[in-house]
Amino acid sequence: MELTIAAKRIDRPMRNAASSDAAIAGIDHGFSDTQWRSLRYLNLYRFALAALLFVASVGISAQLSPLLVEYAYLHVPTTSFYLLATTLAVMPLSRWQQRFGAQLTLNVAIDVVVLTILMYASGGLRSGIGALLLISLAGAGLVGQGRLVLSYAALATLAVLGTEAYRALGGDIEPHQFVQAGLLCTGFFATAISARLLAKRVLMNEELARRRGIALANQTLISQRVIEEMQDGVLVLNEDGIVRQHNPRAESMLGVREASEAPLARYAPQLAAAFSAWRAGGTVEPEPFRVEASGVILRARFVPTESSDRDVLVFLEDMGRVHERARQIKLAALGRLTANIAHEIRNPLSAISHAGELLTEERRGETQDRLLRILRDNTLRLDRIVRDVLELGRRDRVHREVIDPAAFLQVFIEEFCGKERISPQMIAQRIALDSPLCFDRSHLHQVLWNLLGNALRHCRQLPGSITVTVEPADAGNFELHVTDDGEGIREAQREHVFEPFFTTHSRGTGLGLYIARELCEANSARLELLDNAPGAHFRVRGELADGRESC
Repeated sequence: MELTIAAKRIDRPMRNAASSDAAIAGIDHGFSDTQWRSLRYLNLYRFALAALLFVASVGISAQLSPLLVEYAYLHVPTTSFYLLATTLAVMPLSRWQQRFGAQLTLNVAIDVVVLTILMYASGGLRSGIGALLLISLAGAGLVGQGRLVLSYAALATLAVLGTEAYRALGGDIEPHQFVQAGLLCTGFFATAISARLLAKRVLMNEELARRRGIALANQTLISQRVIEEMQDGVLVLNEDGIVRQHNPRAESMLGVREASEAPLARYAPQLAAAFSAWRAGGTVEPEPFRVEASGVILRARFVPTESSDRDVLVFLEDMGRVHERARQIKLAALGRLTANIAHEIRNPLSAISHAGELLTEERRGETQDRLLRILRDNTLRLDRIVRDVLELGRRDRVHREVIDPAAFLQVFIEEFCGKERISPQMIAQRIALDSPLCFDRSHLHQVLWNLLGNALRHCRQLPGSITVTVEPADAGNFELHVTDDGEGIREAQREHVFEPFFTTHSRGTGLGLYIARELCEANSARLELLDNAPGAHFRVRGELADGRESC
């Protein structure tokens, strides 16, 4: 139903545009192109008939001519006039698509007058020229509209009966010829009505076909746009494994820019092998495979169609996106759960911490002091975990602003070194950017604090052990690098560093890097782990303010 509504919305402007174009061209909107084309063909027939009659009047001997010799003074002028009128109708008037009814009426009137005169000059009804009027009325009925068709038959009837009456007054007619004239006139009306009914049905079928063609074109445009905007890749294969169509998403997934009508093996050999196995009776959904060109893990699904060519649809799904979506849903649910638990834990935790502080004021033995230190250290660790969990709730409260990187880093490093009680010389700054950043100030503070805290735990803690670099990236973006001179991150651990509660430090919470990445994503930025250089190397890629006063 939604596609139908969209098709109607597209159909309306298309019809309006066609109407405006027709108005500019001076076309009569009451008649279709088929009717104008039919009128042109009718005029061609009239021109051919006029030419034959003209030749019969001037180029054939009296013995062979169908016209009577005693009326020779009518032959040449009448046929010449008829030839001139039909020539004008075929050549100049055929390009002037206005006043359809007037043109058709004038043509029929000329036919009735000319053919009636020639019928009179040929001896009346027995000449057979009256049958030519039937052809003219049939043609007019096929291209005309409404009651005009009946008026044409009435005009021909009056002309024939008037001619026969004039001949009867001259004593040149037998009584039974009036009966023949009446039958011929009845044929005029029957022919006109039958032709009109047939033309009406043809026009109805033409209009239905036109509407269906517009609906099909609109549906095709909508379907094409839907396929182009799909997040899944779509391929259309024939029975021989030739790719007939594909959408842009499939190109990015397969990492190729092939044109259509190319073998599937040129796109992805693994997919071609899976298609061959499916054709041989394998499963509809083969095992996921990795595309070498793009490095993406894909899952393919083959769906046969009922088309005449027995085409096959191949849907490609990025398993990385599927896993990431599932992970985000899982982490969102986990975040809500842990946030609720954290609120409930904080009050009794504060009470335990306060009771421990009161116990330390009493003089006790060495064993009790050691137990109180254990109690205090673990209470502080639990409190830090609760704070980190609650920090996730700030992800959705983003207030991006314009930040000067040099001034921000100077204040931040002074605060960080004072809080961690380290020398400012341990952190080297390299700022190669003059443009301001577009970031939430509190979020950027938290991200840098987590990254530098992680670097501080693993570096050698010498002057320059930690390096913070801010530099421009491509147009409108910046890169912030945090590196240390530690041992780096092992290959087996690289896939887990951003997972919540994963830590290699005995006193770590495992939430620092996870929170940093979530806050970056909330600011339309991206936190990535690069290759060791020689220690851990993290990069934040975000947007520049680009001359804006606010983000």
